[in-house]
Amino acid sequence: MKRTYQPNNRKKAKKHGFFARKLTNILNNRRRKGRKNICK
Repeated sequence: MKRTYQPNNRKKAKKHGFFARKLTNILNNRRRKGRKNICK
């Protein structure tokens, strides 16, 4: 039986990467808070 987590960097980036977060206000909120890392 295959394991459930089959990592895929492109899929991960599309869901959680910089450009995915750019579409909402997440980046600005995290910048305002003074986050060290803005996104994955």
